[in-house]
Amino acid sequence: MTDHGHHDVRTLVVGGGIGGLATALAIARTGRPVHLVEQAPAFTEVGAGLQLGANATRVMDRLGVLGAVEAVAVHPERAVMFDARNGEKLTGLTLGSLYRQRYGFPYLVMHRSDLLQILLDACLAEPLITLENNRTVIEVAPTADDVLLKCADGTTYRADVVLGADGLHSRLRRLFIDDEPVSSGYVAYRGTMPIEDATTQVDVNDIVLWVGPRLHLMQYPVRAGALYNQVAVFYSKTFAAGVPDSDRATPDELDEAYAATVDPVRISAASISRTRHWPLFDRDPLEHFAQGRVALLGDAAHPMLQVLGQGACQALEDAVCLAGVLDEHVDNPVKALTAYEQLRLPRATTCQRLARPWADMWHLADPVGLALRDRAFRSRADDDYSDVDWLYADPTGQPATPTTSPETTP
Repeated sequence: MTDHGHHDVRTLVVGGGIGGLATALAIARTGRPVHLVEQAPAFTEVGAGLQLGANATRVMDRLGVLGAVEAVAVHPERAVMFDARNGEKLTGLTLGSLYRQRYGFPYLVMHRSDLLQILLDACLAEPLITLENNRTVIEVAPTADDVLLKCADGTTYRADVVLGADGLHSRLRRLFIDDEPVSSGYVAYRGTMPIEDATTQVDVNDIVLWVGPRLHLMQYPVRAGALYNQVAVFYSKTFAAGVPDSDRATPDELDEAYAATVDPVRISAASISRTRHWPLFDRDPLEHFAQGRVALLGDAAHPMLQVLGQGACQALEDAVCLAGVLDEHVDNPVKALTAYEQLRLPRATTCQRLARPWADMWHLADPVGLALRDRAFRSRADDDYSDVDWLYADPTGQPATPTTSPETTP
């Protein structure tokens, strides 16, 4: 759809990433028409690997796309954390059949673009969904009866409900708060390579995490095991100091950060593409996700550091929740979005808040802190799920908040 002008729509989703497309699909599955606008000329995802716990694959099953996802994903047998300084195992988590038996759904890793394409194909096949590209929202004006939006090209919309899935730099978030993304000081170099070109010995059924002072390296296969995804993260002194873009977080700084790590870590970090790096940001939690006829979801609502692997997972949870409340309160969108906030804000904010100390724990440099962390990790069994039930179990049958501190969570 390329015509400009004015459009009256029932439900408008702003943003065509994983969260936006999943939300459109979930709502359409309830029989409600959805209009989605995306500022980019095509639907694309930046980045490579993506981890999907049972809380996310449970949503995919409800959306009818889990089969397609499993066909291109990898089913890891375990996640293992090693010390990047000496190569010793610290802890792990058994995945595979035991995990699936406990939670009812699998833990998967996959390429972000594969998931986006699956969701896009499902949306294109759904007659109740209208997708538009090249629509950059520049003005949002909520009223008691509707929401008016204007795009940079002059296109305007009047909607009963507007759902902001426009990411970390969300324009719709400005309706809620005038804040800015918070820099962690860390940057990531990331990319994929053919699995046969992996520079160190890999187990295609493992998620491998190496942690060290002010750095971590994440590795796992994607695209049905054909590619190996790697993310090298480190604290960038030049980035934190505000050095100009071209001179900060350089490959030389990456190599320096990883110089004291064991060979598999140092060699792997050196093998990752050096063409681009990504600063890591989050934002402080919001007090509200909904305001009248407007609600935020995904990174627009609760951007979090990547260490919990929950960014996309929480956006998928948002999607099915929004579909459910809009279907339940079909004639009262304000009541529906209020219910969405009540259901989703506590859980998503918990993930958002825990990500910061969890990242600090991975990146510990203090010897005493390291000793205490390592002792706690080594004391737990890989098949002990007690600290992660709150995250992966069906929320209808499990508590929605963690019962332990992040220092003891695997």
